Amino acid sequence: MAEENRTVKKVTTIQKTQVSSKHNTISVTLVKSFHGRLPSHRETIIGLGLKRINHTKKFKDTSEIRGMINKVSYLLKVED
Repeated sequence: MAEENRTVKKVTTIQKTQVSSKHNTISVTLVKSFHGRLPSHRETIIGLGLKRINHTKKFKDTSEIRGMINKVSYLLKVED
């Protein structure tokens, strides 16, 4: 019997986290200065829209925002 060369396609799925309706926003507060930090960390803080210490913003709880928060978590306070 002849062997058949078959290519197997890997199926990747993007899993979205299910967020309940009462926890769909998070509050992020800048608690430490970002001056003197790594340039990428400064850009992340600016990307979040935080401009000064004790500045708070609310965001939708998405994986993109969570990734930005995790990168500079030592500068932030996060509340659900």
